[in-house]
Amino acid sequence: MFKNVLTATDVREFKIWMEWADRFVILTHIGPDGDAIGSSLALCALLRGRGKNAVVITPDHAPDFLSWLPGFNDIVVYDDDPKTCDDLIYQADVLCGLDFNTVSRIDRAAASFVYSKARKIMLDHHPFPGTNFDVVISHPELSSASELLFNFICAIGLFKSITTDIATCIYTGIMTDTGGFSYSSSDPNLFVIVSRLLETGVDKDAAYAHVFHSYTQSRLRLQGFALNEKMQIFEDCSTALITLSADEMQRYECRKGDTEGLVNMPLQIQGIKMSVFLREDPERKLIRLSARSVGAVPCNRFASDFYGGGGHLNAAGAEFKGTLKQAVKRFMDGLKQWKSSDDAEIRELFVNKR
Repeated sequence: MFKNVLTATDVREFKIWMEWADRFVILTHIGPDGDAIGSSLALCALLRGRGKNAVVITPDHAPDFLSWLPGFNDIVVYDDDPKTCDDLIYQADVLCGLDFNTVSRIDRAAASFVYSKARKIMLDHHPFPGTNFDVVISHPELSSASELLFNFICAIGLFKSITTDIATCIYTGIMTDTGGFSYSSSDPNLFVIVSRLLETGVDKDAAYAHVFHSYTQSRLRLQGFALNEKMQIFEDCSTALITLSADEMQRYECRKGDTEGLVNMPLQIQGIKMSVFLREDPERKLIRLSARSVGAVPCNRFASDFYGGGGHLNAAGAEFKGTLKQAVKRFMDGLKQWKSSDDAEIRELFVNKR
């Protein structure tokens, strides 16, 4: 039986907004992934089904492997047309922030978001939610924003409005943020939700194939290069590091989303408990960090302590203002500091067994 983490009180204000508001804008984080896109498109379709004027805005482009999702072609990208996006945000009655906890995560759209007079709601599963919202619905214990959205839709009494298209978007968001249900998916309630989604006609096999079996030749070659030439193993720390420069990614014609999932691969190595991926982003002149871990090892603390980032216990990220060489040095210094830690969770890295 499905147990909703939300109550009628949690969603009371949004239900009131739905009665009078007409223009809804849904925003999600920069570098949108499957959960960000899936949850945003699902909410947009739900609102449009209720006769609302709804649109999804992303700071930059989503990966091509998500382009099959219903409604994907209607997404408005801020980088492509800032003026139109700013106008939509300023004219909105309600702004819905999905899959991000602070407005800095929506990049250049943040200023318009903050100064808009629209009502603002956050639906997110990352810890430490920020301000700038009228309603904050934050549940870090959930697998994804998409799982939270399912709870939200049920709480506002619109479960019967979940079409196959909406369910497909929600399912894809959950599937991608759990790595195909390989992590962050131990709660039996999650699989009750999945079963309800499948009952609407979701083709789970097609969704998996679109996301995980749609690699280009260059993407596969890039992954082979990264694992063979760029992966370093620190056995005494049970840690792996992969780095990619802009030149290396260009050599393999790297497109948006081609490095998705790369950080998870070293965790398949026996004894590796934390994996860190550093890649150069020349457009924004920074280094992007992704970190993953297993068990009680807190990769979010590594991202926070040494790069000012954060996230979940086993999945985290950060942005580093500096060169790739400097980011690697910060990584090495971080491991050195952690070696002298007395914290039990951190010490798990230095016992070479899973």
